[in-house]
Amino acid sequence: MKRRILVLGGSGFIGRRVVAALAATDWADPVAASRHGDGLSLDATHPAALAAALPGFDAVVNALAASPATMVAATEALTATAAAQPTPPLLIQLSSMAVYGPVNGRVDEAAPVSAALGPYAAAKLATEARSRAYPRTVILRPGCVYGPGSAQWSDRIANLLHSRRIGDLGAGGDGIANLVLIDDVVAAILAALTCPEAEGATFNLAMADPPDWNNYFFRFAKALGTIPIARRSERRMRLETKLFAPPLKLLERIAARAGLDPNRLPPAIPPSLARLWRQEIQLDSTAAERVLGLRWSGLDQGLAATVNSAQSDHPAAPAH
Repeated sequence: MKRRILVLGGSGFIGRRVVAALAATDWADPVAASRHGDGLSLDATHPAALAAALPGFDAVVNALAASPATMVAATEALTATAAAQPTPPLLIQLSSMAVYGPVNGRVDEAAPVSAALGPYAAAKLATEARSRAYPRTVILRPGCVYGPGSAQWSDRIANLLHSRRIGDLGAGGDGIANLVLIDDVVAAILAALTCPEAEGATFNLAMADPPDWNNYFFRFAKALGTIPIARRSERRMRLETKLFAPPLKLLERIAARAGLDPNRLPPAIPPSLARLWRQEIQLDSTAAERVLGLRWSGLDQGLAATVNSAQSDHPAAPAH
């Protein structure tokens, strides 16, 4: 008999890929749940709605991408409702490397955590705490998830490279790019669903030999065909973060409230992003390799898949 898997955030970037991968197996019957989109219409912050939806599911993947308050409310409702089931389902909780804060050096899952990076990090820590109190949980802490469909770490970076707003940032790009291909995140989720030894554990997810951000930008630009890359001084990046970013972020919020696609606007480079590009933190993901059996995709392989997918979605106009 197939296991029924509920995927919260099933219409999102990670959720869609998880649903597709589960559907391709011979052991899972996935159901995508979200407020909008195909699948089960569900407001995961409402305990009554979850109580009606959860019976019969063997596991739940919480891939909900939302505001910090919504992420915390949904996890509170989910863990309370799931714990009340006659047989509590296994919970796969998606967290983030943001929980490690502004530290440098190599960090494994036992490293101290911090909410110093802001509301998002604080929310992820809160969801981890609630998930850890639940009887059957696996927590995954991915780094920067790139690949086809990644608005943050692929589409935005490609846009910035095409417009020559980033490139070689000098010391501003010497931080470690803790990248993980979307395919590898999906593989980790499927492995966590099928590996009894994973229950109760937390796993970092990032490639074993990550580049620095300057190298990532160069290799991505090469895959895109946008080399030579621009050299951007610290003064230029201060203009980006201090002068250009605030109005661009305001325009993004206005567009979202108006029902428009904010991704059509020039992407902002907020100070938090510039700080990340300098941060020399490296996720130690050996536990995921050992317990979940993960093998990380090579960066050039991932970039080629990203560029090929983008070209398939937006083919070049025929020459006349």
